[in-house]
Amino acid sequence: MSKTKLTPFVVICMAMAYSSLAADSTICLEAEQFKERGGWAVDSQFIDQMGSSFLLAHGMGKPVADAVTTFECPAAGTYHVWARTRNWTAPWSIHAAGTFTVKVNGKELPSVLGRGAGGWLWQKAGEVRLEKGTVTVALHDLTGFDGRCDAVCLTAGEAPSRPDAPAPSRTVKADFVVCGGGIAGTCAAISAARLGLKVALVQDRPMLGGANSSEVRVHLGGTMNLGPYPRLGDVVAEIGPAKGGNAQSAERYEDQRKLDAVSAEKNISLFLNTRIVAAKKDGDRIASVTGRDVVTGALTVFDAPLFADCTGDANVGFLAGADFRMGRESKAETGEDMAPEKADKMTMGASVQWYTKDAGKSVAFPAEPWMIAFNEQNCEHGLRGDWDWETGMMRDQINEFERIRDYGMLVVYSNWSFLKNKSAKRAKYANREFAWVAYVAGKRESRRLMGDHILKQQDIFDFVPYPDGTCCTTWAIDLHYPMPRNTKHYDGEPFRSICTHNKHYAYPIPYRCLYSRNVSNLFMAGRNISVTHVALGTTRVMRTTGMMGEVVGMAARVCKDHGCLPRGVYESHLDDLKALMKKGVGTGKPQPPQNYNKGSLISGAPQTTGNVK
Repeated sequence: MSKTKLTPFVVICMAMAYSSLAADSTICLEAEQFKERGGWAVDSQFIDQMGSSFLLAHGMGKPVADAVTTFECPAAGTYHVWARTRNWTAPWSIHAAGTFTVKVNGKELPSVLGRGAGGWLWQKAGEVRLEKGTVTVALHDLTGFDGRCDAVCLTAGEAPSRPDAPAPSRTVKADFVVCGGGIAGTCAAISAARLGLKVALVQDRPMLGGANSSEVRVHLGGTMNLGPYPRLGDVVAEIGPAKGGNAQSAERYEDQRKLDAVSAEKNISLFLNTRIVAAKKDGDRIASVTGRDVVTGALTVFDAPLFADCTGDANVGFLAGADFRMGRESKAETGEDMAPEKADKMTMGASVQWYTKDAGKSVAFPAEPWMIAFNEQNCEHGLRGDWDWETGMMRDQINEFERIRDYGMLVVYSNWSFLKNKSAKRAKYANREFAWVAYVAGKRESRRLMGDHILKQQDIFDFVPYPDGTCCTTWAIDLHYPMPRNTKHYDGEPFRSICTHNKHYAYPIPYRCLYSRNVSNLFMAGRNISVTHVALGTTRVMRTTGMMGEVVGMAARVCKDHGCLPRGVYESHLDDLKALMKKGVGTGKPQPPQNYNKGSLISGAPQTTGNVK
């Protein structure tokens, strides 16, 4: 018997047509569908929690240009104007950072929005008299500090409302649906396509690359092209940027290079800005998944015999009821000496990276009442923030992620304001201004899907041989913890981290870690594979996850050839997979692998070093 599972609130908050007229004369305008976004950005990271994409006024302290749209007013009359928004600084201050107003036909309505309680809610902007015909609506940012608007409603009565969710508009059939277009998913799609499968690659952002895109700006880590299958990594090298480094200029991450590589594959159909919001099951198999366009709201059903979850957060596996874990296992459960005595919910955190530039003249930056108080003892000096500006280790990296991201931005703004305005060294910062502050946070850990094998510390350190070893994981077991000095000052919510590097020999990841143990046609590649929290410390870096993607694409080919499911490859057709891994699917013209953070790349015997930054 089939069943469908939807993400929370998707039904009641699903995006509708650009403007719509409900039976009670409510006109609802989705902010992300405004004709001109001005300086506002579409933020789609939290659809599963709050129900929609929204527009974000991410001006890094400088008000952004208005977002503007029009609609046809059906009848003259007085309308109440509402906006769905939130005060994102409410958890930390009674003051609001991101405020804005609504303009109708050029008239600015009286209420300042984005204040008050902290949850997403409808706030009234004012009332306006409209005539029948074309009406212009604008979102007018007041601060540049990340005001947000989900939708604007004009009502004849008091209560705003939204139309029902639309029905799916099309069905796409493929041999293999890859969900998630980070390095792992992109490599899985290319690998399978080059082996002749018809692939649908579904990515919820406007670009490919995930954390290695210009939205997040994390370099590729890990070593490729090692035994027992030295051709694994060729696809990663083809799509990866030539230069490394975190928190660098946008062009360094070569977004177009990834898009060009996918576009060159005739067997790949690419669906950007498409978030998987539902999964339909048939027994223990996924029959189809439904993707929602994060801008238009259009729904697409993806139908295939095989699926890969490369979403990072394991969204597809979660929707399909796959077994998963979050947090740290206990030492008693896993036998890992690096595990805690008691299991807990702690994860590695998410990083909001940033950097500044020299403006050539003195540049002001505001000191606002909503900012966290810094002083000479607790401030963080520097001109950029790297991986170790990390938040949310003791929070739910799925359900609390908007707060986690917001806190990352809050401490960046607050610390910079102190350096610019009050620090004894403020002269050093006088001519500096923000060049970039991420609003897409770089996440390290959330759900991990359970496979037929769960990789753990002993496998890696003892070099336990398994017959289904695939690509090698080479990064240290690199685990993150709150920085003690920072925790001393911000015990409730530290925002700086340290890491420990526990070195090991290059270790082949068992194939059984790359498919679900209870959803029979689901592969996974990326940071959501079947590992313990401790083992995730080595497998999560992107050259390694990209090689996982290459292997999964090959295994999908074996499944098609033999009419089997992922487990059947291990049980009956492992030699076929080994042959493909030995041959590889690269073009033969990869970029030379670049090794960054060489102190963290592993070739020696097990050892432990502390790295406090």
